[in-house]
Amino acid sequence: MKNKVVLITGGTSGIGRATALAFGRAGARVAITGRDEARLQDTARELAGLGVEHLAIRADVGVEADSERAVQETVAAFGRLDILINNAGISMRALFRDAELDVIRRLMQTNFFGTVYTTKFALPHITQAKGSIVGISSIAGYRGLPGRTGYSASKFAMHGFLEALRTELLPQGVHVLLACPGFTASNIRNVALAADGSAQGESPRNEQQMMSSEEVADHLVQAVQQRRRDLVLTGQGKLTVFLNKWLPGLADKLVLNHFRKEEPDFTL
Repeated sequence: MKNKVVLITGGTSGIGRATALAFGRAGARVAITGRDEARLQDTARELAGLGVEHLAIRADVGVEADSERAVQETVAAFGRLDILINNAGISMRALFRDAELDVIRRLMQTNFFGTVYTTKFALPHITQAKGSIVGISSIAGYRGLPGRTGYSASKFAMHGFLEALRTELLPQGVHVLLACPGFTASNIRNVALAADGSAQGESPRNEQQMMSSEEVADHLVQAVQQRRRDLVLTGQGKLTVFLNKWLPGLADKLVLNHFRKEEPDFTL
């Protein structure tokens, strides 16, 4: 990673911030984007404290012009772009029957189109470097999760997009990684959208029993270095993917039972 340039969307908290610090420690020059200026500067100060050459860009990946500007500013500052990590994302916590349709639109705009926009503008630079494009996806990209219909749809869309792109880019030697952390201790659930589009607030899950964002970030750095195709983390995540592929009927029942236990206030 020495002197490689990495652009990380959604680098203001959780996995994004931890990944920025992990790539910085590995020797990379790091550009981060985010919508929250205060949190963006918090991450920038942490990178500065590590002596990492960095750039903080206030941008919303769901806005095409912001995505284009983020790539342009990164290349202008560092002269190249080797690695793009599409990390920016939002989640939801609502049954589809109750959710406003705008919640689904917002999830698709950030999680899917944010990936499409940033990848589109970064692609010429990544191709020139024979670098890496990474999608921070979810187990919900392998297995639709109740109460997360829009989130699951956005991650399935990301999977299809990046899988097709990976195949297109084989002759150019570009590496494409789909990373699925599983349940991770981060703030994505705190800012998940409720049925009316408001932030849900306190997470209903026990964050202490989950993999930390820092652990995820270390796995990501290794996966990029090894140019891995897929990365599925946590035992629960790996088991869910396995069962959904080979025993889908059983997976339906197990996922439903888990949902009822974790979300007792939702009545199906």
